[in-house]
Amino acid sequence: MNAIAPFDLNDATTYPSRRVEAWKYSDLAKILRESPKPSAASDIEGYGPLAVLGGEVLSLVNGHGVIDYSAATHATVQVRLVSNAEATGHTARVSIKAEAGAKLLLLESHEGRGGYVAHNRIEIDIAAGAEVTRIVLIDEPETAVSVTEAEVTLAAGGKYRQTVLTTGAKLQRFETRVAHHAHGADARMDGLYLLKDSRHTDLTSVVDHLEAHGTTSQLTKGVARETSRGVFQGKIIVQRGADGTDARMAHNALIDGERAEIDAKPELIIYADEVQCAHGNTVGTLDGAALFYMQARGITAEEARALLTEAFLNEVVDRIEQDDVREVVAQWLAARL
Repeated sequence: MNAIAPFDLNDATTYPSRRVEAWKYSDLAKILRESPKPSAASDIEGYGPLAVLGGEVLSLVNGHGVIDYSAATHATVQVRLVSNAEATGHTARVSIKAEAGAKLLLLESHEGRGGYVAHNRIEIDIAAGAEVTRIVLIDEPETAVSVTEAEVTLAAGGKYRQTVLTTGAKLQRFETRVAHHAHGADARMDGLYLLKDSRHTDLTSVVDHLEAHGTTSQLTKGVARETSRGVFQGKIIVQRGADGTDARMAHNALIDGERAEIDAKPELIIYADEVQCAHGNTVGTLDGAALFYMQARGITAEEARALLTEAFLNEVVDRIEQDDVREVVAQWLAARL
């Protein structure tokens, strides 16, 4: 598998700026003028937000150590990427493998405290006929800078289900690249962002259909309040010979603040024949009539906005197939509304 990092945290000359097309909305070089000092080791506290769902727990604190996990049958694993540092930086490395026929529930949490810089490099290898469901909850402080890059290899007949929820940071980028080897392989790539204050998040993905008869479904929804900024960059590529591909992408967002900003760049690049592909993007505001109706019936303006926002975002949560996982994720989201 090729290296996925476009930059080296220890070398500031490699930090991408807005002059790099894929980073035009997330100018890392502007935020980070020089490479941070390495973060010291720290202890982990308490339980992760997905602890109630069980499974083996693997943790990295401030990037110290490496996670290398392989599932041969049915398994649940919690991966906790914890940052607890101030004015320092660290890189975490995670490798996940699902062997042929395995079924893995990957529960991933990004937890932080302080003004740190985190760079997370993740590789996920899904063998033929295997299935990985990846649930990601990102809860970081407004002073943090974080970049997560995941490279996913999806073999023939495999299944990949990804749902990402984030509340942003000072600058935050979550990138997923999928090498889709089709022959019945199926990917679902969902995400949502809920931003306030001056928080920033960038959900970027590239799904590369390399062989025939594969499917991809992607739904991303977001809400930006106050002076926050949400970014969605989704690209689906259908290579020559990948006939029979069925790929759908949608991004829908709400701006709930006069100075909030949302940038969206959905892309389809098709080199094959006989494919079914579509993408869509909408950015709007909360329904004024619905807000008025709810307030007329005694619901406060704040409560009404929270209820409408929750209903809007829950379409993403509802696509999670496991009932217990969906309930925990819905509670996590509701607590942040």
